[in-house]
Amino acid sequence: MSIIPVKSSQLAEMAFPKLIWRVPNDSKVYLTFDDGPIPEITEWVLDILKTHDVPATFFCVGENVTKHPEVFKKIVDAGHSVGNHTFNHLNSWKTDNTKYLENITKASEVIDSKLFRPPYGKIRPSVTNKVLKTHKVVMWDVLTRDYDCDLNPEDCLDIIIKKTNKGSIIVFHDSIKAEKNLKIALPKAIELLKEKGFEFGQLSMQ
Repeated sequence: MSIIPVKSSQLAEMAFPKLIWRVPNDSKVYLTFDDGPIPEITEWVLDILKTHDVPATFFCVGENVTKHPEVFKKIVDAGHSVGNHTFNHLNSWKTDNTKYLENITKASEVIDSKLFRPPYGKIRPSVTNKVLKTHKVVMWDVLTRDYDCDLNPEDCLDIIIKKTNKGSIIVFHDSIKAEKNLKIALPKAIELLKEKGFEFGQLSMQ
């Protein structure tokens, strides 16, 4: 009998089955953007989404929302969903549980949403159940790695095309670090996914 190797992503899903890794029984795909809002970059993303008539979900850092409320308002006014990405982009594995939960609560004061995504995709099991009492914890099954300076836009695009399936949640970053790859990979990804017959959806904030 052959043994089928289990991928690390599959292990993560098995370890955290209550988290949302994809949207089941759905033919759409879901674009999400982490770490904004950032002037110019987030606004560029909004322009691309408008051009292609594509909805999305933005997981925002509370501190960036307070610094750039006008950009955050543009996201909301455009009809996109928003989610909580902590107030200070904290790593759960390196942060005291109480402090981490307080940081989520602080972000909730400026981000009205029941969606939460842990920065770096890292969240302690001891924190997860507490967060799930107030939020849906949204992960992903397609990480573009647009932030990785060792990758070029074509690498990011290759990841998207090879890994995206019905119900996939795709992660981009509207951040300075990801800008170079983002600006080439995002519009091409939208066009190619449409050519493959995919429609786009946004995650419900409730």
